[in-house]
Amino acid sequence: MSDRQLENGNKNIRDELALSCQIEDLLVAKNLRGMKIIQSALEPGYCLRAAQKLRNCRGTVLIGTGFPVVDTFETDGPVGALALYHSLEALGANPVIVCGPPISRALAAKYSVHEIRVGDHSQREEEARKALAYHQPEAIISIERPGMAADGGYYNMRGESISERTACFDTFLHESAKDCPTIAIGDGGNEIGMGNVGEALKALDIVPAATGCDELIVSDVSNWGAYGIISFLALWSKVDLLAMIKPLQILQYLSVLGSVDGVTRINELTEDGLVLEEGEALLLQLRRVCGFALASDENS
Repeated sequence: MSDRQLENGNKNIRDELALSCQIEDLLVAKNLRGMKIIQSALEPGYCLRAAQKLRNCRGTVLIGTGFPVVDTFETDGPVGALALYHSLEALGANPVIVCGPPISRALAAKYSVHEIRVGDHSQREEEARKALAYHQPEAIISIERPGMAADGGYYNMRGESISERTACFDTFLHESAKDCPTIAIGDGGNEIGMGNVGEALKALDIVPAATGCDELIVSDVSNWGAYGIISFLALWSKVDLLAMIKPLQILQYLSVLGSVDGVTRINELTEDGLVLEEGEALLLQLRRVCGFALASDENS
């Protein structure tokens, strides 16, 4: 490699890291649940590193999602999971959504789904091992999945136990092969992956998750963390995958299936109490920083 090629390669690395840091700041700009604080415990560039683990995936990618709220599931998590599902599919990978009922049965008519059992965690390791042996995933992603706490239970942001309504996805990350990268996205501290920042989570009034991962992404809304990954997949493929994400259409689809907002617990077209325009505005910001949209597009 010539000096010029080396210099250009180093510049690309610096540019991508700078972009990742910019995206990471956008994802926690509202600091709704203290994720701006938690961000300081992470090595900058985590969006870039997470995307790099998916860049060349052409086999199966397992996407765990679905946070139980009352007797159904919330909109945060599935929106980002479906956006990432479509993006990976467009790039030639084979995404499979991993979740428990009722969301597993709601999505199965349209998507590839692997259902995991809810409540009964007595065989969770064996369940994960069988699933991993069958799917042979190239990567595992968790988007707004409840993470097991240090006491072995699962808790929501109110500190209420949700163990009886939670399917265990933690073991998929624990049992995965060393060469199968694991990525997690969360927005509150009680999700899979937050074990990476356990010390920082002491600043928050929650029962934190203890399960870690290879690369953690924090965001104000977990759906948005998926958009951070997709930003790089779009850049590298030169396909505006971000423009293909239609939050309204996804929310309408999920609403018909019985979703609720995780904050209000109402069946409405919102994410964690935020109107859908907030997510749409973030997508436009990401398209702009990635060079897919101009400032003038904001009013289009």
